[in-house]
Amino acid sequence: MLARARACMGQKDLEAAGIPKGTLCTALRGNVKPETAGKIAKALGVDVTEIIETED
Repeated sequence: MLARARACMGQKDLEAAGIPKGTLCTALRGNVKPETAGKIAKALGVDVTEIIETED
């Protein structure tokens, strides 16, 4: 995840920000609820559109 690299945040950092490990793993596989994507984006300090891939 490019936004995670830019924020220099690893999995433990996101867990400390309130994102459970299982939820993060599920999100990284591409199966994420909108509210979870929003929480991850907020933890990374980016807009949610920066962490979601869209189909063309």
